[in-house]
Amino acid sequence: MTEAMGGMDGTEARSPDIERSMSRRMQDNLHVNMDEFLPLRDVVFNTLRQAILTGELKPGERLMEIHLANRLGVSRTPIREAIRKLELEGLVTMIPRRGAEVAQITEKGMSDVLEVRRSLDALCAELACDRISEEDLEALKDACSNFEQLVQSGDIKKIAQADVALHDIIVKATGNQRLIQLVNNLSEQMYRYRFEYIKDIGIHQLLIEEHRIIFESIVNKDKVTAANASKLHIDNQEKAIMKQIRLEHNGG
Repeated sequence: MTEAMGGMDGTEARSPDIERSMSRRMQDNLHVNMDEFLPLRDVVFNTLRQAILTGELKPGERLMEIHLANRLGVSRTPIREAIRKLELEGLVTMIPRRGAEVAQITEKGMSDVLEVRRSLDALCAELACDRISEEDLEALKDACSNFEQLVQSGDIKKIAQADVALHDIIVKATGNQRLIQLVNNLSEQMYRYRFEYIKDIGIHQLLIEEHRIIFESIVNKDKVTAANASKLHIDNQEKAIMKQIRLEHNGG
């Protein structure tokens, strides 16, 4: 029944044998989380998006439908649909006579995103000082500890995910659904910049200290310190990534 419904909504129906085979082929190339409840087009989209966000697909890398279809073991249709959606998210750029490629991380693009996120994070920290529950405060404490432990592991992807989880607790604590939605709308692009930042192991100890200051200021309901620490957290991220971008443009 599930397979029949998959065909009716425009997705490719998959037998269990085909799905297991496709999962093996995908895992040989890109990191994929197969979900039998998701249409194939969504699995492909999520796979390519994660590959871009984590740098498996590099900025400027061409996204050729046939090549990607072969790598993922699917037809070109879900690849084409995924590329269109990624373009709308700003993660893919269409180049005349060249086709689709992974969007570059530019100074202007990064600055625009972080400028907005800087203000939103400061507001979230201020509101959290007044509104955070004891349960969320405990969760935030645990998130800080979890981040510190993962830093020791050196697993960049897990460190980035832990950083996102920590900040999500602060955002959720505001109780402001409009604000939460605004932050979530930037989350994908923000993750890309955060991942680039966290790849620099030299800043990990600084991140731990910044998290600690933000946490303690929220515990003490110190809005000024919480907001300023949140802004500095973004400012340091922007400076570090800007330096990386300029080094790459100058040939390292």
